[in-house]
Amino acid sequence: MNRTIAVHNTDEVYDSRDRFDRSPPPLSCSSPKLFEMLKSASELMMVHGDFQATFDACNAGLEFLGRMEPEDRNRFEEIKLGFCILGIQALAELNQWRGVFSWVLQHYGHEENVPAKLMQMCVLLYSKVKEPAVMQNATRAWLCSPQNDQAAGFRLVAELYLLHILVPLGHLDEARELVSGDIGHNTFTEEQRRKALEVVEERSRQNQEGQINPEETPDSGAGESQPVSTQRSLLRKVEAVFRTFYRKCLRTGSESSILQKLFLAIIIFYMLLFKLDPAFPSSYMWTFKLLQLIKQTWRATFTSYRSLV
Repeated sequence: MNRTIAVHNTDEVYDSRDRFDRSPPPLSCSSPKLFEMLKSASELMMVHGDFQATFDACNAGLEFLGRMEPEDRNRFEEIKLGFCILGIQALAELNQWRGVFSWVLQHYGHEENVPAKLMQMCVLLYSKVKEPAVMQNATRAWLCSPQNDQAAGFRLVAELYLLHILVPLGHLDEARELVSGDIGHNTFTEEQRRKALEVVEERSRQNQEGQINPEETPDSGAGESQPVSTQRSLLRKVEAVFRTFYRKCLRTGSESSILQKLFLAIIIFYMLLFKLDPAFPSSYMWTFKLLQLIKQTWRATFTSYRSLV
């Protein structure tokens, strides 16, 4: 299948850099224009549903970031992450998912430099579209990189790599090595390692039964099924990431409304990615959490106005 996202011409990239070199000195990372661009991209996604315009706005924001000299490195990386999260969502909505990870690498250079949140989103996305092999080498390299050992989302990346890449692809020996090796011992508890090995052995039994009874047509969803306990564990991990990001939104100052909108967009994207049916019991938790977050964001946004009335 042909790629649906055009790769930027190398000469054009060098030409644009040359133009930047001849431009005025780098801008300060505290420029309000940066936050306005992020807010505009978020509104294009959530309010207008214009995904192409959202992607273009994210590209413009990342280009603007590239010309800046960051005063606060952490804030700089958070804003860059925000543009990339929206960009990934826009490409997925445009059915241009094949180019998602290559686009991310354009802005981070190497797999090892990609933030944990983006790795998680990419693994989930390519798993959903039945192309987990696309992320296999990149995720393995990310997990084996020493610079990511202490990353906040390391454990969730490892779980997603196990459950959404190695097990579905049938790479069970590598899955066992991941759980029982250094990464597994340094990342998972003994109980988590036990449950992970149960998932691997269950898949191994399914493969053996399929070889013994090749005439039987396997259920289309059997290869993707996981024990309920494992699914709940994964949901708790994803929820923990969402809660951490939301607490950061509440601690943020004047830009909190922008980050809150971005956070809600992530929740909505997650629900769409897994196509959760609101009438299905397993989606009740996510629907309820989304409603809670919307109410909390509403109260946090308008509390100051109510106090003036």
